Amino acid sequence: MGGAVEHEIVFLDRESVGADVRKANFPHKYTEYQSTWTSEDIAERLKDATIAIINKVPMREEVLKQLPKLKLIAVAATGTDVVDKAYCKANGISVVNIRGYAFNTVPEHVIALMFALRRNLFAYVEDTRNGRWAEVDQFCFFDHPIRDIAGSTMGIVGFGAIGKAVAKRAECLGMKILPFDAFPQEGLVDLETVLKESDVITLHCPLTPETENMIGAKELKMMKPTSILINTARGGLVDEAALAEALKAGTIAGAGFDVLTKEPPKDGNILLDLKMPNFILTPHVAWASREAMQILADQLIDNIEAFVGGNPQNVVE
Repeated sequence: MGGAVEHEIVFLDRESVGADVRKANFPHKYTEYQSTWTSEDIAERLKDATIAIINKVPMREEVLKQLPKLKLIAVAATGTDVVDKAYCKANGISVVNIRGYAFNTVPEHVIALMFALRRNLFAYVEDTRNGRWAEVDQFCFFDHPIRDIAGSTMGIVGFGAIGKAVAKRAECLGMKILPFDAFPQEGLVDLETVLKESDVITLHCPLTPETENMIGAKELKMMKPTSILINTARGGLVDEAALAEALKAGTIAGAGFDVLTKEPPKDGNILLDLKMPNFILTPHVAWASREAMQILADQLIDNIEAFVGGNPQNVVE
């Protein structure tokens, strides 16, 4: 596709990227919407678009078949589970994503959750605010167990670029690493070993039919009662009802999640009802440091320019 061809670019959920998005270097019309939710709005707003920019807007067959002019879906994220890639491949619509932007921000969020949970920070802060410290007769109180990071074991489910970046930081803290991945590579262990032997388990795999609810009641019961589960990948990797029950029953010691099965949780979610200091839920912001978002925004336009220039990059098959 030559650079002289005029394109229409439509960004459907601009509010999801808190960074400057530069103008593409070829003739085009550009329109952005802060958010787009319904199938009707998606189809209407993209009816003349050749390039769609999305983050979490679902692009399913029912919508895509109404968009004969669409040539490219540029996803402003790494995960592309919101896109019907099979339909796109069969109908000549390219899909590109963002890579390599979250090597600092996601691992730092994982480490933050790990420290907060292993040291029971939220429980102690809550108790202190409620006057517990003033009630004791010595200089401190030990109502919640505090466990060291150094000398503990981290299981990493999904040992790709992000998983390896987490491992690098964990090793610097004196942790032993047990990596698991569906793709063979040196040093991996099986998932059962990760579940049984880890003090901290962190998930870094994509959401696919094979990984959906990969952590359920059975897997949670295999974990140590002193272990914690961290998920900054996709909410659908974990059976949320089983997790809620495991936390209530003390099957595991805690969990830190940045994701839910449906986002935003406008219809509620069982995990939102947990009022427990050993469960931390953040609103899908592990990826969202200012630095990471600017890298993402720059690469987003790089991907679009490369496609229009005839040398597509970061293509998702």
